[in-house]
Amino acid sequence: MRVEVWSDIMCPWCYIGKRRLERALAGFEHAAEVEVEWRSFQLDPGHPKGERQPVHEALAKKTGRSLAQVRGMTDHVKALAAEEGLAYDFDRAVVVNSFDAHRLTHLAKKYGLGAETHERFMRGNLVEGEVLDDQDTLVRLAAETGVPEEEARRVLAGDDHAGDVRADIAQAHAYGATGVPFFVLDRAYGVSGAQPVTTFAAALRTAYEHAATAAR
Repeated sequence: MRVEVWSDIMCPWCYIGKRRLERALAGFEHAAEVEVEWRSFQLDPGHPKGERQPVHEALAKKTGRSLAQVRGMTDHVKALAAEEGLAYDFDRAVVVNSFDAHRLTHLAKKYGLGAETHERFMRGNLVEGEVLDDQDTLVRLAAETGVPEEEARRVLAGDDHAGDVRADIAQAHAYGATGVPFFVLDRAYGVSGAQPVTTFAAALRTAYEHAATAAR
C-alpha cells in the first residue's frame, strides 16, 4: 500500500501531520507493507525568490492581524507541535520561497533519501531557524542525510527537477487540494490536514482492507 503526502517544508502543520501519521503507522499491524512517498507543494508559490521574512512578520502581513494576534496563533501551533515531540522556534524561523529546497528533495529521491531530506529541511526551518533559500545551507542539510554535495550544488545551479516539483503541485491541485498536508492512500482515499492519529489509523485500515478485497 502506498501513502503519498503532499507537504511544504515551510508548513508547521505538515511536520505535525508527519508525526501523527508515523504514530498511526506505529500501531498499524500491516505497517511493513506501507510505502510512504513525500511530494512537493508550495503554500505561497508567489513568495519572491530571495526575500526572507521572519515568520511573525510574514503572517501579520498575510493575515492583516497584529503581531500579538499572530503570536497567539503560533503559540497554539507550537503547543500542538510539542505534543508530537517537536520544539518549534517561531522566533527564529524564516519564511522563504521553498522551490529550490523542493528540487533537492527530488534529487534526494534518486538516492532513496526523499523522506529523510524532507524531514531534515522541515526541522531546519521550524526548529533550528535555518534559512532554506541559502544554497550552502541547503547543500549542508541535504548532505547530512546522504545526498552528495557536488550533485546538490549542480542541481541548485541549474533547473533540474523543477518539472518534478511542478508536476507534484499540479497533481495535488488535480485532486482538489488547496493546502497541505494532504495525504492520499493508494490513489483512492484522501485525508486533508494534520488530522488526529485515530483518523489516520482508520484511513490506513480502510485503504488496506479495500486493497485486500480488490486483490481477491
